Amino acid sequence: MNQVTSTGGGTIRILIVGGGPAGLATARRLQRVLRDQLRAGLAEITVVEAAPYLTYRPLLAEVAAGSIDPRHVVVPLRPALPDCRVLTARISRIDHARRLAWIAPQDGVEVELPYDELVLTVGSISRTRPVPGLAEHGVGFETVGEAVSLRNHVLAQLDLASSTRDIELRHAALTFVFVGGGYGGVGALAELEDMARYALRDYPNIQSDDLRWVLVEATGRILAEADPQLAAHTLVQLRERNVDVRLNTRLESAHGPIALSDGSRFAARTLVWTAGVRPAPLLAATDLPLGPDGRVVCLDTLQVAGPGGGPLPGAWAAGDCAAVPDPETGQCPPNVQQALAQAERLADNLAAVAVGRPALPYRPERTYASTSLGLRRAVAHTRGRSLTGRRAWLLHRARTLRRLPSTDRRVRILADWLLGSLFSREMVSLGSVEHPRAEFQAALSENDH
Repeated sequence: MNQVTSTGGGTIRILIVGGGPAGLATARRLQRVLRDQLRAGLAEITVVEAAPYLTYRPLLAEVAAGSIDPRHVVVPLRPALPDCRVLTARISRIDHARRLAWIAPQDGVEVELPYDELVLTVGSISRTRPVPGLAEHGVGFETVGEAVSLRNHVLAQLDLASSTRDIELRHAALTFVFVGGGYGGVGALAELEDMARYALRDYPNIQSDDLRWVLVEATGRILAEADPQLAAHTLVQLRERNVDVRLNTRLESAHGPIALSDGSRFAARTLVWTAGVRPAPLLAATDLPLGPDGRVVCLDTLQVAGPGGGPLPGAWAAGDCAAVPDPETGQCPPNVQQALAQAERLADNLAAVAVGRPALPYRPERTYASTSLGLRRAVAHTRGRSLTGRRAWLLHRARTLRRLPSTDRRVRILADWLLGSLFSREMVSLGSVEHPRAEFQAALSENDH
């Protein structure tokens, strides 16, 4: 095998910024491709990620519904990448012209991180709007903590509604608003609606018709990235379950009653923001070319585009942060399937270019979408047709499990699903875990008096 070395003839230093699906998949592939060089000290891979684990977001809705253990949707990076150096930190800026990155300052001091090859896989973050009251009353749906907190919150609202005599408070507690009709918003709403309806078995004074679920979408359709037929099937399924889907509608205010652009006003104690994503802010703190949407401009080889239209030496990108051309659609959509496939090609191309071989173009395969709508319910698109119900649900689970980048986590989640099919759901709110010191502090306060 040809030796992989840096331009200076020494050890090649590969810096992967971001430990999401694309970052983890790239690092794991490079571990295999460069195994001999890594062991001989001719190559070094550094992965920088703010969290010491990957969060597999397609399963967050099932975490919120209590179908799987929250720990099983995170993949610890260090055990998964034994031949890499994993730094739990944030990169504050990158100067690729000098091949330097800086770790965000701790105690006011930035740490310089030199590299030879840069791989950007920083993904995306929630796209928010300056809506009055959103910061005070809204909750996101991007992390395991937010999913668990939302589950506890929904169950706590049922407790509140069953015990209060205040009619207005009861109505507000039983109204749940989700803003954003993408995969995240639809999946979270459907799973939680299904869970809440099941939980009503323990609340004889609350009927299923008392629950109000509202999905607010700014465009004319939900699941904008999905096949139109699949999106239409999903819309029908939601409305059959009495979900109030508001298309071409925006959230105007969350101060006091919820205010929508269609003129409606109503009280709600639950507001979930899932209205899309935008590129990570770090991209603006680099000297790499960015497209109109803020993503890094790439060639079909996953190399960052240079000023003359050719590749920019030593710079690569994949996943949500990369604008990768697609011969059929113009640009690859930002989703997990594309991120994982791009990562494999990127790693192979990086190793090839390092030894003087040409990089091969990434040709995205057509992906078939699906989304869960609760226990044993889903919609799924296959070759030429759409499925609903149990068959779609089984297909969706199989697809989701197959894409999870960890055999260990696949086994654990499969065990969760099997146990869930044998026993009834656990409908217990553990909201106290979010404030573990509250009871102790209250006890201290009582003693002081």
